[in-house]
Amino acid sequence: MDNPIISLKDVTICHADGPILTNVNLLVNPGEFVYLIGKSGAGKTSMLRTLYADREIGSGTEATVCGYDLMHLKRRQKPMFRRRIGIVFQNFRLLRDRNVYENLAFVLKATGWERKDMDEQITKTLKAVGIEDKAQSSIFKLSEGEQQRVGIARALINNPDLILADEPTGNLDPATSSDIMELLVNINKQTGTTMVISTHDFMMINKYQSRLLVCEDGSLVEPQ
Repeated sequence: MDNPIISLKDVTICHADGPILTNVNLLVNPGEFVYLIGKSGAGKTSMLRTLYADREIGSGTEATVCGYDLMHLKRRQKPMFRRRIGIVFQNFRLLRDRNVYENLAFVLKATGWERKDMDEQITKTLKAVGIEDKAQSSIFKLSEGEQQRVGIARALINNPDLILADEPTGNLDPATSSDIMELLVNINKQTGTTMVISTHDFMMINKYQSRLLVCEDGSLVEPQ
């Protein structure tokens, strides 16, 4: 069996004011699709930020993501670690002074791609998210749903092992939310990319049922 994509043992997850989740134990295997739910302030975003090494582990016995030890991750290792992970944000976080193509090229350049290989990778990725005709479009001319597709394309552009999505449908209307969630489900099925998605959208959870993790009362629990 392949090694887990995520392995946490007795981990403390912190936010700005101190611990928010304690004694976290979690295994996520390659290809899984996992929802992370909980009330606002329960620790979902802190959990995701810890998984992509934007927040230090408070304490723990083991914390590995995509084969990297987060408890001893060196600064020089972070670029290669981040290349293994795609991140999707609720508010898109796109470069609004650049077009769609330039947003994706920026990521590829930052992660060491050769210029000659970029065109093919960008075209393939935009096609995968259904906006291959928007490569030269300005970000501010796109609908919110199209902007989130660009955000997903950016997360996919490096062929990651893991995608972490923080409320990816939080700013979208119900119809667009359904389209975006269906896209993420299909990417998971077609490519085997592991997904961990935080959400409040219970309609989508019910429509696309999968493994569920809950942040509540300072713990991470999995309903039986």
